[in-house]
Amino acid sequence: MSRRHRAEKRVVIPDAKYGNVDIAQFMNTIMQQGKKSVAERIVYGALDMIKEKTGKDPVEAFYAAMDNVMPMVEVRSRRVGGATYQVPMEVRPERRRALGRRWMVEAAKKRGERTASAKIAGEMMDAMNNRGSAVKKREDTHRMAEANRAFSHYRW
Repeated sequence: MSRRHRAEKRVVIPDAKYGNVDIAQFMNTIMQQGKKSVAERIVYGALDMIKEKTGKDPVEAFYAAMDNVMPMVEVRSRRVGGATYQVPMEVRPERRRALGRRWMVEAAKKRGERTASAKIAGEMMDAMNNRGSAVKKREDTHRMAEANRAFSHYRW
């Protein structure tokens, strides 16, 4: 990390089909080894499956799933006088979205469906209904923050 000045945020170009920046960032999270066209095919396939199965607008479904996955608080390690405490802290909005995207992709990869599109569609539909591995991860994070609420006065 540079000591001179903060790194500038890069401007993300909206995706081609929906013109949405958040979907484009989700594609970038899925993308491996710079293969953006493969990531696009996976995400668009997943959104088409969601539209078929639920009949809802896929962008609204995407946002509903992400809202149920993004954490509000997390614990961060803070060293005070030789002891390390897990201090609960509120999560910045940009980090919330990044964690939500990452958790959604990790949970989808561990699913049992055959194709990547089906895995992501399944995880998104589960997240819309407040179940699935990504939602469980958020609940575990919130539970840990709640358990360590006594150390919140060490916040910096």
